[in-house]
Amino acid sequence: MKTVLFEDEHYLNLLPLVYLRPVWELRCGARMLQEKLPAELSRELRFLARDYLAKDHLPTGSSALELPEDEAVLLLNGRWLLQPEDVARLKELGVNDALVNGDSLLACRARAAELQKYHRRGVLDSVALRRERQLVDHPARIVNYLWDAIAWNGEEIGRDYREIAPAGQIASEIPPGVHLLNRTEITVGKNVRLKPGVVIDAENGPVWIDDRVTVMANAVLEGPLFVGAGSTIKIGAKIYENTTIGPVCKIGGEVEGVIVQGYANKQHDGFLGHAYLGAWVNLGADTNNSDLKNNYGLIKAFVNGRPVDTGQRFLGLMMGDHSKSAINTMFNTGTIVGVNSNIFGAGFPQKFVPSFSWGGSEQMSAYEYDKALEVARIVTARRKIDFSEGHARIFRAVWELAKQVEQRGY
Repeated sequence: MKTVLFEDEHYLNLLPLVYLRPVWELRCGARMLQEKLPAELSRELRFLARDYLAKDHLPTGSSALELPEDEAVLLLNGRWLLQPEDVARLKELGVNDALVNGDSLLACRARAAELQKYHRRGVLDSVALRRERQLVDHPARIVNYLWDAIAWNGEEIGRDYREIAPAGQIASEIPPGVHLLNRTEITVGKNVRLKPGVVIDAENGPVWIDDRVTVMANAVLEGPLFVGAGSTIKIGAKIYENTTIGPVCKIGGEVEGVIVQGYANKQHDGFLGHAYLGAWVNLGADTNNSDLKNNYGLIKAFVNGRPVDTGQRFLGLMMGDHSKSAINTMFNTGTIVGVNSNIFGAGFPQKFVPSFSWGGSEQMSAYEYDKALEVARIVTARRKIDFSEGHARIFRAVWELAKQVEQRGY
């Protein structure tokens, strides 16, 4: 039986980080959600994603809509962080049952013909499908909002380390002056350069440094922590616990409880805490976010134009792909910045900055699509990544979708 990872209507709550990727490519821990699937569920994997992603982002031939109508499939929510006990429960799932958690459909068995019936532009109409099934409540770790991934990140780093890391393996030279605390919980990949004065502290959780990482002098890295392949940790950086740094990033300053998708830069001094950065983000020197209110109250964030109580006391910036901040930019607690936005100027910008915005606290205007596209081509080329016509079509689709969803008014 083939497994189908699907997007449902709740993908909207994970914008802007999923404008340019399906929900299962979000990071939590050392891996993306899709990468956490056990082998028995991922051998014959198919996908049900938004039309524009299915056409230009997913591998050719991987769309679930291309399956024969009588093909039996197991539908799995792409936002679900499966645990071992969840896999055991799936094996017991009845033909007419649907596992649910709150208003989220977690899993059910189906025929491929039902996907044709219940999808809307590639998004599964889970509300309609639920009406056709016997609902079974199931406790689950499902990413409903971005701050869920941030809150669970430390635990998921530990889980990923236990499941797939070569624990305690040091595959690169450790020069004099580098200090490893709790070495059995530290993994260092191949061709890693650690400069004198570096401290890697795994006393409170594992530290996993992937291949071709450079950690410059006097940086301090605390676990739980994952640093992706090809990334650079700058001189004197302070990387605190519960942080995931994706591949090919440059990270400096003070960072705590952060997820960086990959190919992003926060090179300079400044604090980033309990935050999520998309790919191709660049934060200017001395950019800071607040992640705690002065009254220590719970933080609200604006999702799809409405305030949502996050239930979090610590929550910082959530910034979509290809967005930038100028030097000395400040972000308030729980600020969400869309894709392809350029933030500058004095003071705090508004707590929700729509995609393709240009400006700051004093004034916002539309960032012209053609200019945003031109910058994206330049930025990706610097990392030897081809910005294809498929990427351009996704950009255009996101430009149109953001206008509908965000109602920016300029």
